[in-house]
Amino acid sequence: MFVFIIRRILQMIPVLLGVTFVVFLIIQLVPGDPAVLLAGENASAEQVAQLRHQLGLDQPIIIQYLSYVADVFRGDLGESIRTSRPVLNEILIRMPTTIELAFASIVVTIVLGLLAGIISATKQYSLSDITIMIVALLGVSMPSFWLALMLILYFSVKIHIFPVAGWGTFMHVVLPALTLGTGGAAIVARMTRSSMLEVIRQDYIRTARAKGVKERIIIYKHALKNALIPVITVVGLQFGALLGGTVITESVFAINGMGRLIIDAIRMRDFPVVQGTVLVVSVIFVMVNMLVDILYRYLNKRIDLN
Repeated sequence: MFVFIIRRILQMIPVLLGVTFVVFLIIQLVPGDPAVLLAGENASAEQVAQLRHQLGLDQPIIIQYLSYVADVFRGDLGESIRTSRPVLNEILIRMPTTIELAFASIVVTIVLGLLAGIISATKQYSLSDITIMIVALLGVSMPSFWLALMLILYFSVKIHIFPVAGWGTFMHVVLPALTLGTGGAAIVARMTRSSMLEVIRQDYIRTARAKGVKERIIIYKHALKNALIPVITVVGLQFGALLGGTVITESVFAINGMGRLIIDAIRMRDFPVVQGTVLVVSVIFVMVNMLVDILYRYLNKRIDLN
């Protein structure tokens, strides 16, 4: 296990380098000059040129990228062009909010998805199964921003149960978590149903039933554990998607997290903040995938991590 973890950490390096390179190139294609935005519309060409020199924007692109990568390996993500504060500090201030939202959303995804998938699999072709699959299809198809607006309209504007926007209390978490978790729950439900149907047809399940083992124990103790392996893959990928999905959701609900930080940074052409935030999200995503692989080994001892 130790060797596996070390190997995966080493594999992270080229992945993260690729992420930084792609993001760096995309940002260079974005129209607009951050020096002009910072200097103001009335600034002279000399002032803009001086500011570009201070920010290092007058250097060749490859030199800018290599300098950025060297700083990253030293733990320096640069300074925000907009606030002149370290990018890492800007991210660490916003990260707890986004992590809380992502964890709340993944709980919604797992609970709703597993329950719906198990019910659908154990009552195949019944009205419950058909209804759950239709709802799951709608959940996958609905844009998150539309669902967020509908939840706000009904639960906040009409019946005044949850606050419209903001963050800080449990009531603030519910609607954003439902917005982010619903789509993932639909995917998990479909995967759980498919995996459960495959497992409950195995010989050992028939043997357990023939021995008189209670159906609840068969489903939740024997079948579910073996059906969870592909589901865990989906959940891991969904967690990474949730971190990216917070960009829209945080904007709709006025949540001051990493998603909103990226939006503000893109609007102000704050390249270091955009690069640093994407890099941090990528690291979290890769770490989650590594934890998923470790969970594979825990659930199925026959899986070889080498």
